[in-house]
Amino acid sequence: MDASTGKIEDFIHAPGRNGPLAKIDFNGEKVLMIAAEGMMVGNNVSFGDNSADRTPGSVVSLSSVPEGSFVYNIEGQPGDGGKFVRTAGTSATVVSRGSKVVLLMPSGEFKSFDPRCRATVGVVAGGGLKEKPFAKSGNKYHAYRSKSKAYFKVKGIAMNAVDHPHGGGGHPHVGVPSTVSRNAAPGRKVGRLSPKRRRK
Repeated sequence: MDASTGKIEDFIHAPGRNGPLAKIDFNGEKVLMIAAEGMMVGNNVSFGDNSADRTPGSVVSLSSVPEGSFVYNIEGQPGDGGKFVRTAGTSATVVSRGSKVVLLMPSGEFKSFDPRCRATVGVVAGGGLKEKPFAKSGNKYHAYRSKSKAYFKVKGIAMNAVDHPHGGGGHPHVGVPSTVSRNAAPGRKVGRLSPKRRRK
């Protein structure tokens, strides 16, 4: 693939991601890619196997990346668009090149790749995010929601009787049958909702 050059227009926050995305104009075509540390609006990045550009954010084949360089968004198979090392602040290091390109992954594992696989030069932007304290539980709740994860919930049996139908009793079990009618009032519908009869 011949090298083409694009201009960085903006950086975008994507919900569900830790790192920002860069909005790049390639000859009138707008594309989004994972931003690298050191990228700035107005800078140019190159894309292509034959590119000699090694500035952060340039996409090149692994066969042309020197040993010791940092790369991210690495393809597992040539042309798949990038599958490895995409989290904020992470990068892989090129260890050796030959019939296979060996990379040192963030986990400490050495992994071999096809030299035709492409990767982005640099380190993923947004590092240090986990060093910032959440400060309050609500912030962590919204962070979990943005990634479609369930936030922590207090068990009903751990509550007082006034706070939950399963609460009270001073013992770590419900104490009464937890089955509840499908027509029960809101607030009472906790536990096993209208379960089927167990066959004997």
